[in-house]
Order: sequence, then structure tokens, then C-alpha cells
Amino acid sequence: NFSIIAHVDHGKSTLADRLLEKTNLKNSSKSLERVLDSLSLEQEKGITIKLNAVQLYYPPEDSEPYIFNLIDTPGHVDFMYEVSRSLAACEGVILLVDATKGIQAQTLAYYEIAKNLNLKILPVINKIDL
Repeated sequence: NFSIIAHVDHGKSTLADRLLEKTNLKNSSKSLERVLDSLSLEQEKGITIKLNAVQLYYPPEDSEPYIFNLIDTPGHVDFMYEVSRSLAACEGVILLVDATKGIQAQTLAYYEIAKNLNLKILPVINKIDL
């Protein structure tokens, strides 16, 4: 089990969608945008409100692939309780930081939760092309 923790608009849902795309859980003929954000308000505002879980199979064509459980969590600080509950069910996190905005306070708060839970933390810098 793993989760992606990031500040709002740092690319968490986009990264989750790309992971789904690479593990063949998404049909490439369909829209590539905001798969895990299924509520209309989430899609309208571009934020994650409710957490979702999905299984990723890698390599997808293998008869016995590795199974990863991605728990997509909200990025907004108002959902700290939901995020902390999700992290308690994880073994590791991807700590996603927007290169143009840097580390935000809520990202540090989520980092501290992950650290206190002894989760494996994989730091990722996003939007380096900007």
C-alpha cells in the first residue's frame, strides 16, 4: 500500500492518473484526465475531496505481476484526518513537490505523519520543465 502526498495543485492526481495509465488499468482511448477524482465538484474545482483506492499491476502483461495498492488522498489541509488514516494503512509514500512552488507547510505536516509512522518516503520533484 502506498499513497501520494502533496500540496494542492502540485500534480498528485495527474501522477496517479499516469501510474494508472502505465499499469494498463486505463483504456487509452478514453480521457486521460482525473480518473480518481470522480465527483463532479472534484472535477470542476480540480481538487481531490474523497479518497480512492485502486490496485496497480506491474508489469501489467505478466501472469504474476506485483500488486500495488494506491490510496489517492485529498491534498487540502482540511482533510488532514482522512489523510492520516490513509497513511496509517500504507507502507510508503511518494512525497511530491512542485519545483516552481517549493515545499508547502501542509506537505511538511504530511511528511511528519509519514515519518512518525516509519513509512518509506520517496521524494519526487514535479514540474521541473517549468
